[in-house]
Amino acid sequence: MNTDETIKQLTALQLHGMAEAYKALLHIPLHDRPTLDQFVAHMSQTENQWRTEAKMRLYIKQSKLRYNAVLEDVHYGMERNLTKEMVLSISDCSFIKRAENLLITGSTGVGKSFIACAIGRQACAMGYKTNYLSMSRFLEKVSQSKIDGSFVKLLNQLEKVDLIILDDFGMHPMDVQTRLALLQILEDRYDRKATIIASQLPISCWYDYIGEATVADAILDRLTGKAHRFELKGTSRRKKQ
Repeated sequence: MNTDETIKQLTALQLHGMAEAYKALLHIPLHDRPTLDQFVAHMSQTENQWRTEAKMRLYIKQSKLRYNAVLEDVHYGMERNLTKEMVLSISDCSFIKRAENLLITGSTGVGKSFIACAIGRQACAMGYKTNYLSMSRFLEKVSQSKIDGSFVKLLNQLEKVDLIILDDFGMHPMDVQTRLALLQILEDRYDRKATIIASQLPISCWYDYIGEATVADAILDRLTGKAHRFELKGTSRRKKQ
């Protein structure tokens, strides 16, 4: 078997990392090539790295994050009520493993969505399935699933996602259907999966926003019971830009 056929077979077997490592080997002079055991280890490492990066790209694509944000671009400062230590405390995404929530509040334009998306991207890079939903998109999904009978399917899909980001919480009125749907989703995820909520409303106003007392109590209990809180301050960053 010649080298071209070997590369074709590796590609056909979807061993793309190994194929790239083998191609690179062919450009190394014979007297400089690694030993067999060294090369096998290198091929294995390259394949593992390729699969990890492919998985990350897939998760980022499926997450539908609003911004192509990274944690390195987050701006800290006392005027924002955001310190580097606060972000570092969740940057390893261990809060997802512990099934803890993150509640980000602040006025419009202070960077709530950007931070949420940066954390979402970090989660994808670390192998956690992530799903970003604006509140309007969430309402659409719930309403449509109720109409076509796929609500249970929607619940099952969201239950499997490691991290859900619900943005613009408080921007759209909630009806009975939406309240109960949100409660069911949070109930399925409680103590098992993580959720990020980004909202212009301070947490103290969420009870009134949700509306119905019993449901509001249940939703807030599941959201705030095990949660980190980022209460951002300052003027709109869009205006500054």
